[in-house]
Amino acid sequence: MGTQRLSWLAHLSAWLGSLSLVAVLCFHFPEQLTSRDFRAVYSEAFARHLLLAGLVAAFVLGTLAVLRGRNRRTALLGVGTATLAVLLGGTGVPFDDIGQTPWSLGLDWFVVSLLFSALVFIPIERAFGRIPQSPLRPGWRTDVAYFFASHVLVQLILFLVTAWTTQVSALVAFPALQSAIQSLPGWLQFVLAVFFADLAQALVHRGYHRWQWLWRFHSVHHSSRHMDWLAGSRMHLVEIVLTRGMVLLPLVVLGFSQGAISAYVILVGVQAVLAHANLGLRFGWLEYVLVLPRYHHWHHARSPDWVDANYAIHLPLVDLLMGTFRLPRDGRWPDDYGVLDPASVPEGIVQQHLMPFRRGRPRPPG
Repeated sequence: MGTQRLSWLAHLSAWLGSLSLVAVLCFHFPEQLTSRDFRAVYSEAFARHLLLAGLVAAFVLGTLAVLRGRNRRTALLGVGTATLAVLLGGTGVPFDDIGQTPWSLGLDWFVVSLLFSALVFIPIERAFGRIPQSPLRPGWRTDVAYFFASHVLVQLILFLVTAWTTQVSALVAFPALQSAIQSLPGWLQFVLAVFFADLAQALVHRGYHRWQWLWRFHSVHHSSRHMDWLAGSRMHLVEIVLTRGMVLLPLVVLGFSQGAISAYVILVGVQAVLAHANLGLRFGWLEYVLVLPRYHHWHHARSPDWVDANYAIHLPLVDLLMGTFRLPRDGRWPDDYGVLDPASVPEGIVQQHLMPFRRGRPRPPG
């Protein structure tokens, strides 16, 4: 146990030191490296205080790990990256008003999202995890790479999604229906938006499992053999653009307010992480109202008996309407996760992104 704890000191130092270095680069090049939309959510003071906390923690944890003689290389990586961040200006990097650029990366979104997701879910999974496993389980590097790519390329993904959904929605607009929906109370718009978005998502999701040309992209998501808060990040870029577009389309066509859509975006961000989390908690009747970990884990079960079940990501009601609802009443969980033929999907984000375009594509799960 002592060795494991000391290893955690080193790895935490490495993570915090690396994230601090990325944060300093964001201070140096805010127009190019930070997301315009996300900058509006936080203040400069918050960013500087967060950076200071990361630097201090990286130095303290790394130094403790080195002094105790465990994982010294990893610990020195944390201390070294934190030192480099300080030498590059640390929390004192000055900058003027941030100008507008046509394109930018979302490194700030990546740093903040990864940090707070880890702070919330790692302790919860350690305390209530169904399977005792380290966050550094096999495949974690691949999933972090997906987490990085999807957050850093947030502006590109948003552009690709809105580009085609805007064109399609303009052709099938229903002004009377849109006015009727916009006249509804905000809370009711939100509830309806969740239902229609989840219905669209579930239909597309089932298509991924039914059609070979879609399954070759979706198999990447199902290739993870370990379920936790990070596993849901493993998604092919083509699937991200297609799925988000198909989910956004009915919301735009039906005329839901921007407030209802924004609230839905927050919900899907939280619930998508929660549904994949390694949590062994039982939620009783709530498991039949909301998609929670046990429900979605069965969708990822490595079993031919479960390849056509539980497509919803928010409401089990959607699966009930589709005839694909399944949940063992005895509280059982899957024994194994992943595609039926693990060798059909290569390892690593690069090879997995190239795989759908090569011969010998994975066969559908059914």
